[in-house]
Amino acid sequence: MDESGPRLDDERLTVDDALAHSARGHEQPDALGALCFSAATVHRTDPDFPCLYVPLPRLDRAEPEYEIWRSSGQLTTGQHDDVRYRHDGEFVFGTVVLGEDRFAAEAGRTPLQKATESAYRQVFTLLDNLSIPYPFRFWNYVPGINASSHGSERYQQFNSGRQAAFLAHARDVHGNLPAACALGMEQGSLSVAFLAGRTLPRGIENPRQISAFNYPVQYGLRSPTFSRASLVKTGRSEMLLISGTASVVGHASRHPRDVEAQTRETMTNIEAVLAETNRLSTSGPFAVGDLNYRVYLRHSDDLERVRVVIAQYIATPFRAVYLQADICRQDLLVEIEATAISNSGRRS
Repeated sequence: MDESGPRLDDERLTVDDALAHSARGHEQPDALGALCFSAATVHRTDPDFPCLYVPLPRLDRAEPEYEIWRSSGQLTTGQHDDVRYRHDGEFVFGTVVLGEDRFAAEAGRTPLQKATESAYRQVFTLLDNLSIPYPFRFWNYVPGINASSHGSERYQQFNSGRQAAFLAHARDVHGNLPAACALGMEQGSLSVAFLAGRTLPRGIENPRQISAFNYPVQYGLRSPTFSRASLVKTGRSEMLLISGTASVVGHASRHPRDVEAQTRETMTNIEAVLAETNRLSTSGPFAVGDLNYRVYLRHSDDLERVRVVIAQYIATPFRAVYLQADICRQDLLVEIEATAISNSGRRS
């Protein structure tokens, strides 16, 4: 099995980027939950294990990508409404998949908006029930994210539903928010995964960008509800979860139709997030070479150009997985998210 990615030697929460042979990850006693990316259908061997199967093609290898979150604590598996989850009393990983056909449009609320609100409401209710209140990170995958339906863009519908759920559960929609991404796929249902815990994370913003939750109304009546990154203290370690990051300065997209320039701008934004993180980190500085990257490309033909640009920013060998996906704005060609876990000043 080919495994790499950040690991903790002595701490409770770890994450591996594991390849196809980890498909039976639910049989490993420390598997908290997982995400699986593959254009091909992956046989689900345990329907109760919280693994989010996302139908996105992997561009750099033929095998599916599995990101498996692990815990050294005693695990409990459960289901709340549509949410499958597993927790150890300190951390919880969960997934929810909702088809829009379950929801009818009404009075300005679209099926996608209602599905999104329902998914997030279910997640927040579960977190309240478990007394594990703080979401660290959300992964969101939306069919047809750039398309329009019911008179509005589907990404804006998603944002409206997400923020409505935050407000309904009296959660902040400005300031210290969880990290997140929102990518588009050609088929499937609204798919959401989340990681949460008992420790309040620190939301990180990028001084080069207007915070997403303060975007002007031209991007939708409800702003995106996420921070540029989350920094989480886990025992002696810190976990950095960088949200989906793209070629945006201020609030405007930059370098239309130029994927190399967009990748450079994106990496500059990641460097800015790292600089802000390092002002607050207690375990030593994070660097671009410490991160494990997931790179989403709108066009598969851009793979090698993007790889070359990223390598120019990182002097050491680095871990990156490349997937084909629609980015939330139609003029954006690439989006990059990243994860790192520190351990008493060491990177693993």
